Amino acid sequence: MGAVKMVAIVLIVAGVLGLAYGSFTYTKETHEANLGPIKLSVKDKETVNVPVWAGVGAIVIGGALLLFGSKKR
Repeated sequence: MGAVKMVAIVLIVAGVLGLAYGSFTYTKETHEANLGPIKLSVKDKETVNVPVWAGVGAIVIGGALLLFGSKKR
């Protein structure tokens, strides 16, 4: 399988997942303090919304790469 087909499949899968879930959440550690035996840390949850146009665009670009990207000349 060529690199173009792999990129196309990854784009299609990412686009479908972006449309299915709509957003993803991750935890970011922002502050940490050590005061002797006491450890303090602050963790923030961040949510990233995936726009519908980005999901659809990834699917369309991935499909176009599958159809037209691997033509041999």
